[in-house]
Amino acid sequence: MTKEYEISERYFYLPDSEFTEIMRMAGEKKDIISLGPGEPDFTTPKHIIDFAKKKLDEGYTHYSPPVGRSETREAIVKKLKKDNKIKVDPEEIIVTCGSQEALFLGILALVDPGEKVLVPDPSFLAYIPMVETITGVPVSVPLLEKNGFEFDPDKVRQLIDKRTRILLINTPGNPTGRILKKKTLEELADIAVEHDLVIFSDEAYEKFVYEKNKHISIGSLNGMKDYVITFHSFSKTYAMPGWRVGYAAGPKDIIKSMTRIHMYSALCAPTISQLAAIEALNGSQKCVEDMRREYDRRRKLIVKRIKEIPKMSCLEPEGAFYVFPNIKAMKMKSTEVVRLFLKEARVLTVPGTEFGRYGEGYIRMSYATSYEKIEEAMDRIENTIRKCKV
Repeated sequence: MTKEYEISERYFYLPDSEFTEIMRMAGEKKDIISLGPGEPDFTTPKHIIDFAKKKLDEGYTHYSPPVGRSETREAIVKKLKKDNKIKVDPEEIIVTCGSQEALFLGILALVDPGEKVLVPDPSFLAYIPMVETITGVPVSVPLLEKNGFEFDPDKVRQLIDKRTRILLINTPGNPTGRILKKKTLEELADIAVEHDLVIFSDEAYEKFVYEKNKHISIGSLNGMKDYVITFHSFSKTYAMPGWRVGYAAGPKDIIKSMTRIHMYSALCAPTISQLAAIEALNGSQKCVEDMRREYDRRRKLIVKRIKEIPKMSCLEPEGAFYVFPNIKAMKMKSTEVVRLFLKEARVLTVPGTEFGRYGEGYIRMSYATSYEKIEEAMDRIENTIRKCKV
């Protein structure tokens, strides 16, 4: 007889997910085309891999400081100043196992049980569980299609009370692919100052911006240095998801608190990954532009095809590598649509409800897969909708 253990209450705060079961079903069928991935389909650029191999041969296989290697943080200081117009010192940066760990450390450092974090909805599926895991209270800020999936500053104000500590933003956004405009960022900045909130700005997709759109870091706005922690990742920009390296930049006392917690969790980001990150920042950026151009080519294809398919529509994504089609005209729940596409079209998508309750009526499609596979996937989806007459 197998012994049963009493699992902590913390585990039961985590939301139920149908996506695990959907992924299992997809994994059993080799003919399924996946539009589900949240990671680049590109391999890490060769010059970064070669540099890392050289450093391994030189014996860089030991621990790094919990706050991050000094040379890595120096490279990040230069990058933030040049690309994001954010001026920080090395002591205001922590290097982590991806930006997701940095976000978690930031929440641990600032949020006590019962305190609130304003979270965009729909948004990255880990935000709400992060807060709930430490018995904080996530508060959904609805991002509505009719508003371009932008924050409504008046709604944000209504949701703030004396227990609110953090306003979390993500731009370019996952799953919507939309970019927060400067006017919106300025209004959110005013709210943060007025209510003494800390803004967590997740900018993992900063380099994948299309057409004439522009990414702006809220931490670069006048007077916001003391109110913003900016989170970045190497996973998307340099196709380095498996290297597990990212960073956060913000007020020194918060970074110090995050570093202390880091000592008792992962301890440090992988040494070899931190060295590879330096090469990524200092080396040729042509690889980033090449990926961006290819994502843009795929973006145009998938948007064009969605507009041609009955009972589907979408706002054109401005950044990242996702599109978030509206499927409300199909009169089915998003999980039902995803299962239909998986069973009948052999195409994997993600239900909008994975990204929050305001994601109902939408599905997420990733175009971080080949152009040819996207063409085939959209053909299959269109045929399924026309055949099933949903």
